[in-house]
Amino acid sequence: MTLVSAKPSKQRKAMWTAPLHKRRKLMSAHLSLSLMEKYGKRALPLRKGDTVKILRGDYKGMEGKVTKVDLKRLRVTVDGVTKEKADGTTVHVPIAPSNLLITKLNLEDKWRSQRLSLGASLKEAGLEAEEMEEKKKQGGGESG
Repeated sequence: MTLVSAKPSKQRKAMWTAPLHKRRKLMSAHLSLSLMEKYGKRALPLRKGDTVKILRGDYKGMEGKVTKVDLKRLRVTVDGVTKEKADGTTVHVPIAPSNLLITKLNLEDKWRSQRLSLGASLKEAGLEAEEMEEKKKQGGGESG
């Protein structure tokens, strides 16, 4: 098990020097309440094609599809979130994934949809098992 430092400078260094397979996990955003209930997860890594809502910053409240996930800069570009440069060209504004809320998932990837459905079914099974245990405890308390 690796120890994580409490020093912010070391945490920032770890984030910016992280390998690609760990950076993907850093590019996670929270799910909307409906998706959270459906899939039994709080957050998922962002993918191109996911529909997101911006929660912070100048573009707060805007919604659009993810057009690019930049693992090197740890930023995401969203369709429709652009600004005009001094020379008149428009450029996409990079947004941190912590400022986004996933409202609709891109499920074109079969592996991703299978993993999500597996997690949802496991969560339902876990909830059913907890309910049965509670009933046993309640039933055991009444007879004793």
